[in-house]
Amino acid sequence: MTTRHQETTIYEQIQASPRFQELRKKFRSWTFPMTVAFLAWYLLYVLLSGFARGFMAAKVLGNINVAMIFGILQFVSTFLIAWAYSRHAASKLDPIAEELRHEVEGKNS
Repeated sequence: MTTRHQETTIYEQIQASPRFQELRKKFRSWTFPMTVAFLAWYLLYVLLSGFARGFMAAKVLGNINVAMIFGILQFVSTFLIAWAYSRHAASKLDPIAEELRHEVEGKNS
């Protein structure tokens, strides 16, 4: 029977391990820049909508204007980022996380 202190110790050991630190670094090195890029893209859309109304109202094709295209591209970029993160996680993060999970399970046995 394991005590709560022993379980905490196992997870603290894993957290301090080089593999876990590598996992965190790979997660952060993709997630933080992508978050900044997406927020910048979103804020550009908001700022242009508020302060460049003439530009955003410019008709591109029929009744389709720049604002509508930018709005649709917000959805497209969200889905592309989710897809790219899924690929990144599957190739770079999941294998390390799986190793760590097996290590924890082995220590808990």
